[in-house]
Amino acid sequence: MKLLRALAGVTGLALMGVGASLLLNVRELTGVLVWLGGAVALHDALIAPLVLLAGLALVRGGVRGGVRGPVRGALTVAGALTVIALPVLLRPGPTANSSVLPLDYWRNWLLAMVAVAVVTALVVAVREYAVSCGRTSRSRKTSMPSSGARTAPRKR
Repeated sequence: MKLLRALAGVTGLALMGVGASLLLNVRELTGVLVWLGGAVALHDALIAPLVLLAGLALVRGGVRGGVRGPVRGALTVAGALTVIALPVLLRPGPTANSSVLPLDYWRNWLLAMVAVAVVTALVVAVREYAVSCGRTSRSRKTSMPSSGARTAPRKR
């Protein structure tokens, strides 16, 4: 686990270096800084509170603990995909050059949302199956001694 964290940290630092080097070649640095500041403000004012409210709704809505994590992850991924797709989803009608945005972005966004939902459902199903198998095998082991002999009581 420590190796994975170190690798993630080194990768993050390398990507930050790439980003900083790309900023050196930008002609209008103030426009980029305003855009980045707007992204931070959007995150802090809108995205983070929405994620917290969704988590609160999951807890108050009675969603079980083992399901909350995958659902929160799915909501976060769906939100990030939506934010990334918003510029092309909300573009103002046809462009002068038909090859600029030639794809059906609404369909592709919906397919991405369905993929997130399917993967989340599979993760929840696998977790539920693992829990049910674990309980079943434990209950068989403790309910009946295998040799018919008396077993010592368990220490708890």
